[in-house]
Amino acid sequence: MKVAYCSKCGGPVEVRAVGDRSRDVCSLCETIFYENPLPAAGALILNEQREVLLVRRRFRPNKGMWCLPIGFAEKGETIRDAALRELKEETGLDGRIGRLIDADSWDSTFYGTDLLVVTFEVDKIGGSEEAGDDAEAVAYFPIDRLPPLAFPSNEKTVRLCADLHQDEWAIRDSFHNLETGSGAEMLSDSLVGFVSGHIDYVARLWLAEVRSSRTTTGYRHLDPDEVLSSGVDALALLGRWLEGDSTDERLKAHYRKLGARRQSQEIQLHEVLSALMLLKKRMWTYARSRGVWQSPVDTYRMMELQSRFAQFFDKAIFSTAKGYCDAGVTR
Repeated sequence: MKVAYCSKCGGPVEVRAVGDRSRDVCSLCETIFYENPLPAAGALILNEQREVLLVRRRFRPNKGMWCLPIGFAEKGETIRDAALRELKEETGLDGRIGRLIDADSWDSTFYGTDLLVVTFEVDKIGGSEEAGDDAEAVAYFPIDRLPPLAFPSNEKTVRLCADLHQDEWAIRDSFHNLETGSGAEMLSDSLVGFVSGHIDYVARLWLAEVRSSRTTTGYRHLDPDEVLSSGVDALALLGRWLEGDSTDERLKAHYRKLGARRQSQEIQLHEVLSALMLLKKRMWTYARSRGVWQSPVDTYRMMELQSRFAQFFDKAIFSTAKGYCDAGVTR
C-alpha cells in the first residue's frame, strides 16, 4: 500500500533512492518506510498411506482450489504456533511440529505485496478431520497424485517433503517385500548381480579356508577340484535364487544331494554344516568389502542382502542335513 503521509510527523512522503532500492521516505523527518513481506505459516500432514492433507478454499484468492492448511501469522505468536493454529482452525486437527520443510516467498498481486510462507511437516496428535474457518472441505490425497494447488509454495513444499521421505519410504517398502516374500522389487536387487560376477574368486577363497579350518578337517582329504566345484555350484545357485531364477525346491534338491554325497564320503555332519557357514561368511565378507556405505539406504541395502543370504543358507543347511541323515539311514 502506497504511503502518502508520515505516521510520525504527518509530513508528505516521497520516493527516494536508499541504498540500492527506491523507498518511501518522509520529506520532513527522514523516516524510511520499509515494505516487508507478510508472514504466513503452513502445515503439511502425511498419513500412513503417504497421503497429504489438503483443504479446499472457501474464499479468494483461488477460491475452490486445494491447498495445505495455511494462513497469516498474527502478532504475539511464533511462526510455529501460527502453523498449528491454522491447522486446527481449518481442519479440526491438533498437531505437533515435526520439522521445517521450506521457507518460500513470492509476489502476490491479490495482497499487493510479497508473501513469506514458512511450512512445517506436522504430526497429527488429536482431533478429527473437519473443515472449518475459511476451508469448505478437507481431504487426503496421494502425495504423487495431488490436484492443482492454489499456491506455488505448496507445490514446492510437497516436492521437498517427498524428497525428504524418499529414503525412508524406499527402505520401508523394501523391508515389507523382504518380509512378505512377495517377489516385488527390493533395494538389495541392485547388488544381486554382484554375486554372479564374483563366484570363481569367492569360491577359491572359500576352498583355501575350508581346507585349513579346524572345523572342517575332513575336507583336506577330498579332491580339491571337487570341493571347489561344489562351492562354485553353491554360489551360482545363490545368485540364481536371488535373481528369482531358481525355486526353493531346486535349492532343497541340490543340497539334499550334497548332504548325501558328503555322507557317502564319510565327512562328519558338523563339518559339512561348518563348510556351508564358511561359504556364507566368505560371500558376505567379500560383498561387504565391496559395498557402498554412504547413506542409510546404502547401509540398509547391504543389511538386506545379508538377510537374503541368511534365508538362502538356512534352507541350504537344513536340506543338507536332511539329505545327509536320510542317506545314512538308507545305507
